[in-house]
Amino acid sequence: MKGPGNSVPCGAAAPRAALLAALLLWALPAAAQEEGGADCSTCHDHGQKLKQSAHAAVACLKCHPKHEEYPHPADVPKPPCSQCHGSEAKDYALGAHGRAAKAGNASAPDCAMCHGGAHEATRASTEAFRRSVPETCGMCHDTIAAEYNASVHGAAVRRGVTASPVCSDCHGEHSIIPVKERASPVSPAHVSETCARCHGDVRLTRRFGLPPDRVTSFESSFHGLAARAGSQSVANCASCHGVHDILPSSDPKSMIHPARLPETCGKCHPGAGMRFAIGQIHIVAGREEPRPVYWARWFYLSLIPVTVGLMLLHHGGDWIRKLIALRLRPAPAPQPRPLAGKPEMRMLPWERVQHALLAVSFIVLVWTGFALRYPEQFWARPLVMWEGNWPVRGTVHRIAAVVLMAVSVVHAITLLASRRLRSHWLTLFPKKKDLYEGFAGLAWAIGLRRSKPALSAHSYIEKVEYWAVIWGTFIMALTGVLLWANN
Repeated sequence: MKGPGNSVPCGAAAPRAALLAALLLWALPAAAQEEGGADCSTCHDHGQKLKQSAHAAVACLKCHPKHEEYPHPADVPKPPCSQCHGSEAKDYALGAHGRAAKAGNASAPDCAMCHGGAHEATRASTEAFRRSVPETCGMCHDTIAAEYNASVHGAAVRRGVTASPVCSDCHGEHSIIPVKERASPVSPAHVSETCARCHGDVRLTRRFGLPPDRVTSFESSFHGLAARAGSQSVANCASCHGVHDILPSSDPKSMIHPARLPETCGKCHPGAGMRFAIGQIHIVAGREEPRPVYWARWFYLSLIPVTVGLMLLHHGGDWIRKLIALRLRPAPAPQPRPLAGKPEMRMLPWERVQHALLAVSFIVLVWTGFALRYPEQFWARPLVMWEGNWPVRGTVHRIAAVVLMAVSVVHAITLLASRRLRSHWLTLFPKKKDLYEGFAGLAWAIGLRRSKPALSAHSYIEKVEYWAVIWGTFIMALTGVLLWANN
């Protein structure tokens, strides 16, 4: 019997339909096991999205286990992302977002919130993903995202400059740590290093025409040296330039615009006026520095080697002559010398105390001062190891400075109060014969003179040492007080 409009008998159609259904049911589980999920797209449109995602090479069954059977079993839990992304999961757990999620914060971002669903996840290395980072972070941090978008960095990203930093470049990717924690790349301890990754990169500075010396000039400044020593309160890049709202100095809204410098500097230096806008900020020694600073630096760079060199030559020669006389020549028989009256007392007891305080305070000043310049050295570590919690180096330096200045003031008062000391002090004034004695003494020390010259009661040696201390103390006190007042 034929059905209406059919040329195939009805009895033959039923077995054929049953056979086709059986073949289809047999093929579906096998198709579900195919790598890449290409055949899963027969029923699921996720397959087409997956081909364009970062997981294109991942088999469907990797994330959807126990789906070989059809119909698929219900309530099969999906494996966590950590199954493949173990290191990223560990970083996430240590970061601020992972901690918030662990504490029960349902709004804490997870993998899907930032990367999208597993079928749409974009490769992090693509330009599209990088441009989307500020928008992604802005879903939670909308105010900060608005500041960033208006900044010089955000504007560059919108122009397509992929080298411009986005959120993850500064804060990290999965292990985002709160800024208050020292380990954070944007904490006061590390923010200058984070900025230096771009602003200290020669290729980037040349490519975008950025000043190439911003990092080196900061590191050689007081702020940079104190930061290297471990200070958490000294100004860093973000203190002056801003955090997310970084703008060019030509922009009136910029924190480093000349009109706003008193406000910016005043956060650390109360009472800062417009004079802060006069001087240069990033100064590189030997280049682009004010002329008085240039000449003062070269004066000391010339004076110190000459002074130290002559001292070593004079004292070294004297020491060698005495060594030869003691070790290589027979010692003459001692001749008793009658005492001609009471020997002269060079220092009264309280003057000896002054000299001791002067010597100790000067040595401490040198130690604590050079510890700021070379904080990595072993002899500086006992001072700077506490900088993160308490400014030990600076405190000790200031105490020594007060002692040095107090000793100097006491010395001046005693000279004014005592006629005897004034008369003694007048003998320390340089005279013409000191030049002759000095050249003769140096000639004898280096072997150009046979006999040792006769010296005055207060010879050129005592006079040079005394006036060097007076000169050095005056300069140290003056410059130190100026810096202290600004701080």
